[in-house]
Amino acid sequence: MRVLVALLTAVAMTSSVTAAAVAEDVRPHQLTVRGSTFVDEYGREVVLRGFNVSGEAKLAENGFLPFANAADARRSAQSMRALTGANAVRFPLSWAGIQPVHGPVDTRYLAALAEQLKAFLDEGFTVLPDFHQDLFSRYLFNRGSWYSGDGAPKWVVDGGNYPAESCGLCVHWGQNITQNGAVQDATKDFWHNARGIQDDFVGQAVETMKYLRQNLTAGQFAGIAGLDPYNEPFAGRYDQGQDSRAWERDVLWPFFQRFRAAMDSAGWQDKPAFVEPNMFWNANISFQLHPGGFQDTGALGPRFVFNTHFYDQLAQSGVFMPGKAGDGQYSGDFGAVRDRAAALGTAAIVTEFGHPLTGYTSDKAPTVDKAMYQALDSRVSGADWWRRPAQSGPVLSGTQWHWDIYSGRHHELMNDNPDKVRTEGDAWNGEDFSAARTADDGTVQLRQDARLLDRLYPAAVAGHALAFTYEDRSRDGGKTLTWNQVPSTMPATAALTGTGRYGVLVWRGAETGAPTELHVPAGMTPTVVSDVPATRSGDRLRLAATPGLHYALVVESTPTEAQVAAARAELAAWAATAA
Repeated sequence: MRVLVALLTAVAMTSSVTAAAVAEDVRPHQLTVRGSTFVDEYGREVVLRGFNVSGEAKLAENGFLPFANAADARRSAQSMRALTGANAVRFPLSWAGIQPVHGPVDTRYLAALAEQLKAFLDEGFTVLPDFHQDLFSRYLFNRGSWYSGDGAPKWVVDGGNYPAESCGLCVHWGQNITQNGAVQDATKDFWHNARGIQDDFVGQAVETMKYLRQNLTAGQFAGIAGLDPYNEPFAGRYDQGQDSRAWERDVLWPFFQRFRAAMDSAGWQDKPAFVEPNMFWNANISFQLHPGGFQDTGALGPRFVFNTHFYDQLAQSGVFMPGKAGDGQYSGDFGAVRDRAAALGTAAIVTEFGHPLTGYTSDKAPTVDKAMYQALDSRVSGADWWRRPAQSGPVLSGTQWHWDIYSGRHHELMNDNPDKVRTEGDAWNGEDFSAARTADDGTVQLRQDARLLDRLYPAAVAGHALAFTYEDRSRDGGKTLTWNQVPSTMPATAALTGTGRYGVLVWRGAETGAPTELHVPAGMTPTVVSDVPATRSGDRLRLAATPGLHYALVVESTPTEAQVAAARAELAAWAATAA
């Protein structure tokens, strides 16, 4: 007990980070897929948490690059790590930027892109490049249009002889997917390789991958998680007699297999393809739900990752969900992601989620985003978590949409129209999702509650995670949101958690050569009640890698030795129910 108390005292102290510790913390890990989890070179289960950077790649103002320059990319990376403790980013790439004319790729664009990627890789982020598109291409839209797109270059659209675009009386840009004939026709052409445009896309992707492989160091390339071949795929128009399930089987999956072969040919054979199902697969509006989720592919295995998005369209509508989100709001939706990945024999990641931060439903954002993070952490609601820890499921990786240091400071000529200069929000189709902004003094600041975004999470588990939860005590206006209450049957544990932030991890340990690591939020001076030794270095809490069933409770209080002993007895008995 005296050894445990000494460890607790050491962990509870605020410690400075040595240069050696910093170097170790920012070293990128080589990730692979094992079963339903990501693992690093030590064999530890890894959870990826972070943001998409950035929606600027949808805009022409900086040549379809995520940042104006590498210095801005470094500023973004450093601020994200400092303000949120993120360890991963999804990094949009633009076909229009890579291949602006039909022919060779633009190596000047790729050189600038590589430097911006390096800014995140050198800060220790795992980076997932993403070939991004929305509504196929900005060049489908006329200068006076209400909406715009991104993705394919102008020469692809010019060759299509598409009808004049129109969405009719659309109140959201997403309605173009099902109501704009030009978007539908161009998208269908891509999947059917009309005029060889899919060949061109895959060809430029190969050249992009080769360029990055050759222009990143081995250490930097190790930090590339894999590649997202195509953002939010949808058919455009189905063939006669085809439904979404058949389209996934006969059109989308063959494309992903083709892209997988392209990755291999470019020297990316050891990195998985992060493949997305039909974008409507996990929608939460009943008339948009479609069968899919790769039901006919068989097991994907470790060379593919099940990659999906989730937005609460009911909440964004302002009509179908008039109130706020609550405890367990998305347990079922994110549980479906876990179940689908398990059936496919691979890991899952939710690479987009979030809620608008301005507009008439923005008052829901604090509760919607809290509920989404809760569902990433566990498939069990807070009310049931302590009673049903064994059903918690794997901790899901996720990247919130999005992180834009130019938020509210853009200068985008919408559809190249000098009379429609967009500066507000994301400067794209009226969206405003960025969790960050640049203040007048040049510093990057959060636009959401730091308690929501800077979270305790198991970045690496030496063994197998069995259950995890985090009560962030984030706020909705002046109200502190507490959804996970320690039960009255564990009074000593409840006394330690008090009204502060706390997290619990239960895992079956293994000797991996590296410890279990949890990110510690800024401003949190943690006390740890665990059955294994714990130390702190910078923003990482490290728990010894030893075989057996283990638990760790991380709290903000400073308990007495007697309080620790009582809580430890409760937790030891309770943890057995999570196995």
